[in-house]
Amino acid sequence: MNTPRLLPVLALGLNALVWGLSWWPLRQLHADGLHPLWTTACVFTTAWICITLWRPSAWRGLKQHPELWWLLVASGLTNVGFNWAVTTGDVVRVVLLFYLMPTWSLLLAWWLLGERPNTPALARMGLALLGVVLVLKTPDTPWPVPQSLPDLLALMGGLSFALTNVLLLRLQHTPEPSRMVAMFGGGALMALLCAVLAQASGLLPGLTWDVAAWWPWALVLTLAFLMGNLALQYGAARLSAHTTSMVMLSEVVFASVSSVSLGASVLTWRIALGGGLIVLAALLASQSQRTPLTKDTR
Repeated sequence: MNTPRLLPVLALGLNALVWGLSWWPLRQLHADGLHPLWTTACVFTTAWICITLWRPSAWRGLKQHPELWWLLVASGLTNVGFNWAVTTGDVVRVVLLFYLMPTWSLLLAWWLLGERPNTPALARMGLALLGVVLVLKTPDTPWPVPQSLPDLLALMGGLSFALTNVLLLRLQHTPEPSRMVAMFGGGALMALLCAVLAQASGLLPGLTWDVAAWWPWALVLTLAFLMGNLALQYGAARLSAHTTSMVMLSEVVFASVSSVSLGASVLTWRIALGGGLIVLAALLASQSQRTPLTKDTR
């Protein structure tokens, strides 16, 4: 692989590494008393401020293109679902359920973009759904249904991620800085809203103000997410869509190896086989992709 092509691949690998290892600092912050919703709100608010200072004119795009607010909501729910699930659930299981995203994208593109799926696309969807049945099914569950809140959050996060990507295709005429403001703003606002609602309903404690305990982890996460987003934009702009998608799937490897090694996940044969089918479906989908890859908005 020559140097001009290697650098974008390495950039995408960096983005996948950031998200594949993000569960660890999120769990460290959770152990310090900071729920992942509050962590997401703090981290994305900081990133949002940085982007605003860098491109203050980007705010005008939200006024000129009100449909960007839908992008804000979808990308925000992506972060809420993924970060909450990967902090409180089995990491491998959560990441695999989240990577149903290509299947959700197929259905949403059919509904919102009028892109009817062909026979290979339907076959890939069936393959992915079979993988989900294997991941969700355990000896104690007669039907393969989500067993816990992390399962539901992972599925919701993947669906929101797919909706975000479809919306980005519809909104590609809008200024890129405005889309970035909407996506990072969504992570901040939706996490804050969900945290307030969850606290009011008794699902989580209030925000801890032991800043000395958690600010280093929060700063590391903020810098890592900003760096990962910039790396993704650099790599995705220089490689084909299917190459980008395949490199991004390395997030599953990073998350699986790190979480199993550190005892945050248990790799059973059902999860391994079901996960393999989900990843295979995603790889086949990436090979057939013809549109430019959208940004990773978590």
